[in-house]
Formats: sequence, C-alpha cells, structure tokens
Amino acid sequence: MKIINANVYTEDGTFQKKDVYTDGEWIVELGSEDKILDGSGCYLIPGLTDIHFHGCAGRDFCDGSRESIEIMAVYEASQGITTIVPATMTLGKDSLEKVCKAAASYPNEKGAILCGINMEGPFISLARKGAQNGDYVHRPDAELFRELNAASGGLVKLLAIAPEEPGAMECIGELKDEVVLSVAHTIADHEVAAEAFEKGVHHVTHLYNAMSGLSHRSPGVVGAAADDRSVEAELICDGVHIHPVTVRQTFKMFGDDRIILISDSMEATGMPDGEYALGGQKVIKKGKHAVLEDGTLAGSVTNLMECLRTAVLEMGIPLESAVKCAAVNPARSVGIYDSYGSITPGKTANMVLLKEDDLSTVQVILKGKTIL
Repeated sequence: MKIINANVYTEDGTFQKKDVYTDGEWIVELGSEDKILDGSGCYLIPGLTDIHFHGCAGRDFCDGSRESIEIMAVYEASQGITTIVPATMTLGKDSLEKVCKAAASYPNEKGAILCGINMEGPFISLARKGAQNGDYVHRPDAELFRELNAASGGLVKLLAIAPEEPGAMECIGELKDEVVLSVAHTIADHEVAAEAFEKGVHHVTHLYNAMSGLSHRSPGVVGAAADDRSVEAELICDGVHIHPVTVRQTFKMFGDDRIILISDSMEATGMPDGEYALGGQKVIKKGKHAVLEDGTLAGSVTNLMECLRTAVLEMGIPLESAVKCAAVNPARSVGIYDSYGSITPGKTANMVLLKEDDLSTVQVILKGKTIL
C-alpha cells in the first residue's frame, strides 16, 4: 500500500508531506502500489499506545477472560489505539492470577495488540486508594509480584507502588531491574518520593490524582518528579481529571519528552450513561464523568484518542507534542518502541489518518490493513 498526500508525523517530532509505503504488516522504504490511500487534508500519525486503561465497550481487563480482552482490543483499535497495556485493579491474589493467565493465553488475533500489563494494585496506600478496593491493599511484596508476573508469562511492564508503605523501598531495590516501577496512590511527601526515584523508580501513575498536591512549601510527588529528569509522568487529559491550566503548566515543567498521555478508562467508555463496575465497585457514568457511589472519581470514560483531541483542541497543547506523548513516549516507556510508536521503515504498520481541521479519525491502519 502507498499512502499519498498526507502530512506525516516523523521521528523528529514534526510533520512532513511525504509518501509512506507498507508491505504486509510492515512499514517499508519503498513498496507495492497495488493500493493507493489518499491522505489529502489529513495528518498521518503513529497508532497510539495506551499504557493505562482498565476497560471499555462494557468490558474490564479484570474480568480475567480472553473474550473481554478481545472486545476491548477491537474497540481500542477502532479508535486509533493500536497497542495496549491494560491495567489491573487492587484485587486478591487469585483474581490477579486469573487476569494474568488470561493475558498470557491471549492470541492477539483481533484488534489492538496486547503488549503488556500495567499492575496498578495492590501495593498502594489505603489512604489514597481512590477508586481501588481497600479490602485488597497489600504491602509491597517482591515475591508476590514475581508469582503474578510468572503467571502472565512475563507480560507485566509497569508496577505501581506507594513508596511510603512498609517494605516499599526494599521492594524497589529488588525489582528496579525487572519491571518499570511507578509511584502511585500514595501519601508520600517530596523527600520520600525523591528517595524512591533515586532508588530506581522512574514513572508516576496519573500525576496529581491519588497523591499529595503541589504546594509552594510542600512540593510532594509532583515536585520531586518534575525535579528528576529520569522520571516520566502519566496525564489523564479527559477534561475531567486535570484542569487545562494545570495540563499546560505540567508540559512546561516536564517537557513533552517526559509526559505520557493515558486514558485511565473504565468499562463505561464507549457506552451509554448508566451503572457499571470497577474493581467490584458500582460506578455511575454520566457524560464525561464516572464516579463511585460516594462521588469518588472512578477512572475516565474517554479513550486515548479523545484525550489527545481534548489536549490539542481544548487545552492548547501542540499537536506535535500530543502525538509524542500518546504514541512515542508510551511505547518507549514499556520497551516496545523498536516495533511500534513511529512511522519508520521496519516497524509494524500501525497508523491513523486524522482530518487536519478537527482531528477526527478518517482511517485506522492496523498491521498494514485498513480497518475503517
């Protein structure tokens, strides 16, 4: 296939008008012209990678079934999210084992490509559990992680940890070379967070949410993360979780090399308003909001492509930066950038055509095939 007339997002983070070729599943320097796809009036960007979402299309990763993963993967691909790293919730060991085994046996035949697991629980702070189920919060435990990762076939790419919890620093020391560790759901102050980063944590889960705020006298996790150039931070740009001004200021603090856009979406994403579930808890969806019965935000109901549009069209983030943070940076973060995340010969042909005027999706190309 040959894609012509599109403004193509390049590896240097700019758009250039040029032709792109595919051969089967791959992007190539020159290829067959048996099919021509005209991208006039469109941007051509890499397929997005969501490294933190729980569910969509009425299904949740913690259902622990291959059927649910497939339904989620098909929905995500239809939105231009072509590689996925779904997240667990804070659950008991048996439930988490079931989820891990389902992922390990998933054949990756339809929809977005499952590239790993984000283990958001159970090593979190009860005081900052957010929408996680407090009944299953567990002290940080390297051996428990290793058992669950083994059940997943080594698929766990991200592991959340509250560094102030007993045993957390020791756990960080043991696991820092085995998995990307992320400060999450925490009451850690600046000093504790900085120590965790020094010991080998280089990621922060949904920055600002479920952690202490940034203050002029107490910079907290946010200040420690901004200060350490080795740390990357997730941002939920759904228009609900973080104010647009805060999003813009965060880009100024971190730069677009260290921000990863995520959706943190739950099963109500892509579904009508009503009652749903997250981690065994009742969730009420109304418009862009999803809350527990006590009013606690329960993830988002916005997919990552919509988050990208919101960041650009409503928050004033440059498109070039938003694409970097939704396609390039997440792929690098979980170690899949050699195969995904850019429109580069030799990589999998996952791409999306967006209209230049409103960024609406015109076509999704998944493994070299058009799917819309």
